[in-house]
Amino acid sequence: MYLVATPIGNLEDVTLRALRVLSEVSAIACEDTRQTRKLLDRHGIARPLVSYHEHNERERSRELVERMESGESIALVSDAGMPLVSDPGHTLVHSCIERGIPVTPIPGPSAFVAALAASGLPAGEFLFVGFLPARTGERARKLRELAPERRTLIFYEAPHRLATTLRDALAILGDRRAVVARELTKIHEEFRRAKLSELAEFYRRSEPRGEITLLVGAPETAASAPESGRQAGSLGERVAELERQGYDRKSALKQAAREFGIPKREAYRLLLAEQARKRDSAV
Repeated sequence: MYLVATPIGNLEDVTLRALRVLSEVSAIACEDTRQTRKLLDRHGIARPLVSYHEHNERERSRELVERMESGESIALVSDAGMPLVSDPGHTLVHSCIERGIPVTPIPGPSAFVAALAASGLPAGEFLFVGFLPARTGERARKLRELAPERRTLIFYEAPHRLATTLRDALAILGDRRAVVARELTKIHEEFRRAKLSELAEFYRRSEPRGEITLLVGAPETAASAPESGRQAGSLGERVAELERQGYDRKSALKQAAREFGIPKREAYRLLLAEQARKRDSAV
């Protein structure tokens, strides 16, 4: 079993080893046979293609494992990049490992790695998330989970959802440095580097096209969340909301601090300051 990385745009971005393996295997399992055929035709490779996608993954995995157990070799490719990275393939790989069939990766292009390298954001540590949930509530919950992260966050996103994702990220993560990498390795490759607020406004007015990778940096300081007066008020409202949902006071404060990307001690100080201001106003 070979996991073969394929170009993410430019068909020249394929390794010699990948071409050799693709020309030697018994068959190639791929998401879209038409897409894979373009690559094979470009390099003069003629091998049988088998469709393998999220809708037939379980059934097709059984068939492919049986073929490999009978002595055939199979290469798995995705439409672009490394198989299994936000793409089908886990069921097949897991089945191969269970049956003792060797699984060999053939590394190559990856959109999120290319985007990270050229983003200008810290690349020493990062968290690749893949696609965020499409539903607004689920997406917000996921972003709240990620709020405490200090590593660079990397997402894939559909063009028609980019504006709302940027808006939600700004509201939950604060106004961090971010990068939208679009159409990597293709003719219209573009990197747009700015704060989340600027990107949200730009893409609110101009819906992008093509494949998109979104990268979000860590807060520059604890104060890079909303300014202190507004932050304190918002923090207090969020603590109260969590308490209504069943959190005790301590847990609510801890969760709110995570969501605002600030230390728990700082959140406690801001909450006390807000309460003091309210008492002074009442007097």
